[in-house]
Amino acid sequence: MINMIFLGPPGAGKGTQSANIIRDFNIVQISTGDILRAAVKEGTEFGLMAKKYMDEGKLVPDDVIIGIVKDRLQADDCKNGFILDGFPRTIPQAIALDSMLKDSLNTEITHIISLEVPDEDILERLTGRRTCENCKKGFHIKFAPSAKGDVCDECGGKLIQRDDDKEETIKKRLNVYHEQTSMLKDYYKNSGKLSIIDGTGEPDEIYTKIKGILS
Repeated sequence: MINMIFLGPPGAGKGTQSANIIRDFNIVQISTGDILRAAVKEGTEFGLMAKKYMDEGKLVPDDVIIGIVKDRLQADDCKNGFILDGFPRTIPQAIALDSMLKDSLNTEITHIISLEVPDEDILERLTGRRTCENCKKGFHIKFAPSAKGDVCDECGGKLIQRDDDKEETIKKRLNVYHEQTSMLKDYYKNSGKLSIIDGTGEPDEIYTKIKGILS
């Protein structure tokens, strides 16, 4: 069984590599943001608790997040294993996760993989992204440009840069990520489960390394 935590900054390629892992190992990816929104929408016990904090503009407490993660991990599609993406973010969350998995689900994290990409590469990847305001097709000014320049080569719509992809926003997200993750890696490094992967090569080469760790 593979119960994996996937670390990596925004734009590191976790989505691409997670899709490969899901395909080859028949496990599911669990995004904390996705399951939090789903729990709120479904009106679960922990979802209602989370909604109360969110409506008040407050951070959702760790015990509520852990409850939502626990509910999700008890679903049938998690029996073969899972990838946690975006959780844990802090040492207290990591400790709570370990306790919950052991005490409630009789399992544990088997792999922690950190996909590492230099900040300058992340900035190039993310600030270069453009989206058609009409059909929502994605482009990249360097890696996948539109054949028509500043407009979509399918529908002719204007290409825009999302606020999330602007340099100032990305730098703030990277700073937060590094502050949180450096402590997490220190927490996990003595477990023998942490693997550091260089995420700057070709996606297929990177996945070969990841697959070797998981196999």
